[in-house]
Amino acid sequence: MATGSERSRMIAAEDGHRVTPAELFFDLVFVYAITQVTALMAADATPQRVLGAMIVLALLWWCWCCFAWLGNVVRADSGALFAVLVAVMAVVLVVSLTVPEVFSDRSGGLPGPLVFVLCYGAVRLLHLVSYWIAHPGDLVLHATLRRTALLSVGPPFVLLLIGSALTGRRQLLVWLGAVVIDYVGIFVTGASGWRITSPGHFAERHGLIVIIALGESIVAIGVGVSGYPVTAVVLTAAVAGLLVVAGLWRLYFRQVSEAAEHRLAPLEGDARTRLGRDVYTFLHLPLVAGVVLAALGMKKTLHQVADTKHYALSEPLHGVAAWALTGGVGVFLLGAAAILLRTGGRRPDTLIAGGLGCLVAGAAVALIPALVALGLLAAAVTALVVLHARAARVDVTA
Repeated sequence: MATGSERSRMIAAEDGHRVTPAELFFDLVFVYAITQVTALMAADATPQRVLGAMIVLALLWWCWCCFAWLGNVVRADSGALFAVLVAVMAVVLVVSLTVPEVFSDRSGGLPGPLVFVLCYGAVRLLHLVSYWIAHPGDLVLHATLRRTALLSVGPPFVLLLIGSALTGRRQLLVWLGAVVIDYVGIFVTGASGWRITSPGHFAERHGLIVIIALGESIVAIGVGVSGYPVTAVVLTAAVAGLLVVAGLWRLYFRQVSEAAEHRLAPLEGDARTRLGRDVYTFLHLPLVAGVVLAALGMKKTLHQVADTKHYALSEPLHGVAAWALTGGVGVFLLGAAAILLRTGGRRPDTLIAGGLGCLVAGAAVALIPALVALGLLAAAVTALVVLHARAARVDVTA
């Protein structure tokens, strides 16, 4: 039974610990957050809005990553960290509620963009303070925390505040600059002070957020046909969308995740931290972003297939949605290839070629029926996964 002292302090995690129910509970709020990002794009599927949604996703990703790192060195189900996680969940829930208003504030309520920025800043501050309290005698970490605050938290937060008072392209450019400075700042501060206690826990945490993103794509399929009759064509489209998601799942969990964790485990100290930062913090973002973009394309496809009063079955997707359907998969494939390259494995030529092909396939998607495009994408993803697996087996036996 925990004593009052144990409940009021941070409890250090040990090597080999796994993801706790408290962390799974923490992730629930990000399920809603990612859903809101997809809805933000679907409400106004223009290039400018898609860029804005990716900026919002990058900021939400940072909120999640901060506590994925902290949960690796401090137990989330013991001591004071659980209380911190609940507080962060409340703040991120508020952030998620404001996502639809970050670029078009509605009258009659609080200023959405400003509330979004203030809550984002609160999450970053809670993260730094929690790390400081958890390691009171670690002078190297404290120096890194100060550099992080000065380079990666303070300046971007100021830019986000400025951007919240702007509209249109000016807001997008200012916020994009904030995201770039934030990510570059984390890279510049270096690996000293940060640590990964349990590689297995770290890999599992990031696998769970990929699952959340893939789940959002399945939700998007259901939302796309919500309110319409279930027909054979709708069922065909839904199954095709599921096959796309299943292919991405298999690629990540059978090839990418295993290779990354295997490479991370034997490393120590700053070498392990640098690989964890590059592979998980930086390169997992394209995986999540790719799935969210593909979810937009699948949502629009299912909507067109189901809404027979306004769309003919032969009608293709239009505009950004046409690119997002295949382009999102392309971003995911290239992100997976980058992870495999960073972990020092064989060059994943199949994934690189497939990813580039998907990025440029949006032009063709806009010329063929939406259902046919989704079916071809499902077949292409399945073929890519099979070809990559065969190439990997040949490389192992060679």
